Amino acid sequence: MDAYLVPLGGGALIGASAALLLLANGRIAGISGIVGGLLGPAGRDSVWRAAFLVGLLLGPVLFRLAAGHWPEVRIEAALPAIAVAGLLVGYGTRLGSGCTSGHGVCGLARLSPRSAAAVATFMATAIVTVFLVRHGVAR
Repeated sequence: MDAYLVPLGGGALIGASAALLLLANGRIAGISGIVGGLLGPAGRDSVWRAAFLVGLLLGPVLFRLAAGHWPEVRIEAALPAIAVAGLLVGYGTRLGSGCTSGHGVCGLARLSPRSAAAVATFMATAIVTVFLVRHGVAR
């Protein structure tokens, strides 16, 4: 049963944080936009952006306190593959004007057609990528 509660709780917290940010600040909880705003000139938006990111980083610590163990993380790819994947995700984020959290969580909830197209594109790309990697085509 615990195997279902942890992801359910995580999803509920993601949704709650996105809703709270929208209600409290009128801002979309798109991580790429939040980080991008921190990398630009410092302004009045820097405080909430930094607080949001600190909250993300504290998530595993709070999990440890609540569950008594660290969340299990398994990465089966080599470091160069992870670096290339990260660069491609960053490029796609800029190209699509948003990321999975901005388009997938917030955009779809707002019934945004642009977000629906973005989510369909990155999901299709992810499905094809996993298929190619799992079947040895892209190794």
